[in-house]
Amino acid sequence: MARIEGVSLPANKRVEYGLTYLFGVGLTSSREILNKLKINFDKRVKDLTDDEVASIQRELTNGYRVEGELRKEVALNIKRLQEIGSYRGTRHKRGLPARGQRTKTNARTRKGPRKQPVALKKKVAKK
Repeated sequence: MARIEGVSLPANKRVEYGLTYLFGVGLTSSREILNKLKINFDKRVKDLTDDEVASIQRELTNGYRVEGELRKEVALNIKRLQEIGSYRGTRHKRGLPARGQRTKTNARTRKGPRKQPVALKKKVAKK
C-alpha cells in the first residue's frame, strides 16, 4: 500500500483514481502528474514501484499544495473573512450557507438536523 503525504492510497484502484484520495488532488491534476512522470493510468496502486511512488511524492511537494498545507490555507482564508467582519465570514461563523443559497427550506447540511419547536406552556390560574 503506497503512502503519499501521509495518506494511504487504496491498493486495488487505478493510480489515476487513487491519487484523488489526497486532499487537493482531483482527476485532472492526477492525470497531469502521471503524464508528466510517464506512468500508465491503468496501473494499480499496489503495482507501483518505490521509485514511482517517490517521484509522485516529489512532484506533489514541489508543484502542488495538498493535504495539511492546503487545509491550513483554507482555514486561514475563512478566519480572515471572519476577522474583517465580511458577510461571508459571518455566514461561516453561524454555520449557514455562504454562497447565496436559500435557507427557509433546504440547507440542512450546513444547519444540521431540525430542531423541534418547543410548545408554549400555559400558566395554570390559581383559584
